[in-house]
Amino acid sequence: MGLRINDTIPNLTVETDQGTFDLHDWIGDSWAILFSHPKDFTPVCTTEFGAVAKLAAEWDKRGCKVIGVSVDSAEDHKKWKGDIEKTANTQAGFPIIADVGLEVSKAFDMLPAEAYLPDGRTPADSATVRSVFIMDPQKKLRLSMTYPMNVGRNFAEVLRALDALQMADGKGVATPADWTAGQDVIIPPSVSDADAKAQFGEFDAELPYLRWTKAPA
Repeated sequence: MGLRINDTIPNLTVETDQGTFDLHDWIGDSWAILFSHPKDFTPVCTTEFGAVAKLAAEWDKRGCKVIGVSVDSAEDHKKWKGDIEKTANTQAGFPIIADVGLEVSKAFDMLPAEAYLPDGRTPADSATVRSVFIMDPQKKLRLSMTYPMNVGRNFAEVLRALDALQMADGKGVATPADWTAGQDVIIPPSVSDADAKAQFGEFDAELPYLRWTKAPA
């Protein structure tokens, strides 16, 4: 069974193009995003990793580390980064896990259905689907999303989801559909009107259970 929301992620020791370390130690006190891709030196993956690299300042601003993973070797990752940096015209400073033995892929349930044989084994040439995992500083899985191999991800949405998680955690609110930073937020139903007024000041009760307030600073 794969990881569920609010599970603590396994503290795996991983080899990357930037050395070997434990995932929990690498996360430290930061938020973290782990994203998988099927193979190095492939077109969609190259555009995705370029997109992540271009957002380096945005990840830093939010206190979030990013790390990639695929079943290729660390040496392949180092060589492939040259292509990523050439096409994205920026440095790809994040590490990429060399998951040659599929330990990370299996622990995070990132393999497609056809990667599993009837006896439960996985072929050595299995490739991961495009998964994204957002972890908080307590190493808990807070959000996951999975795309098929032939559809590139929207990393602006990953960034938006990270903003929403940090707003919800930090301010005790909820965020509505399509919310972006700076827009109004929702007061959770568990908060009484009196407590909502004390905590947030004025709010707009569009429905008894749908109460809007300005996003707390």
